[in-house]
Amino acid sequence: MTKTHHAIDYIEWAATDLTPVKAFYAKAFGWSFIDYGPTYAGLDGAGLDGGFQAEASDAPAKPLVILYSENLEQSREDVLAAGGTLTVDIFDFPGGRRFHFTDPSGNELGIWSDK
Repeated sequence: MTKTHHAIDYIEWAATDLTPVKAFYAKAFGWSFIDYGPTYAGLDGAGLDGGFQAEASDAPAKPLVILYSENLEQSREDVLAAGGTLTVDIFDFPGGRRFHFTDPSGNELGIWSDK
């Protein structure tokens, strides 16, 4: 699948426990999941790429919208130059790298790259 630079690409929700959250979405909407270890479940066939992260002890109410980047370091610099604030600097995860930032209104987003 072709990725589009700076397009919304993924939505990630926090979960306090993956087992009941997966059971809920499977029952309510027929979603299925791909497990990437004990703390992450990716959506499979839900109409949008996304997943649930269960590493946080308390799940935030807001999902994390994640954009795709062809050049993560340049996107980081663009965010900072535009007045964004880094909340999590670039880190590696299975499948790529990403960082998180807030916009001037305090909305947190992420940008990831597989390059």
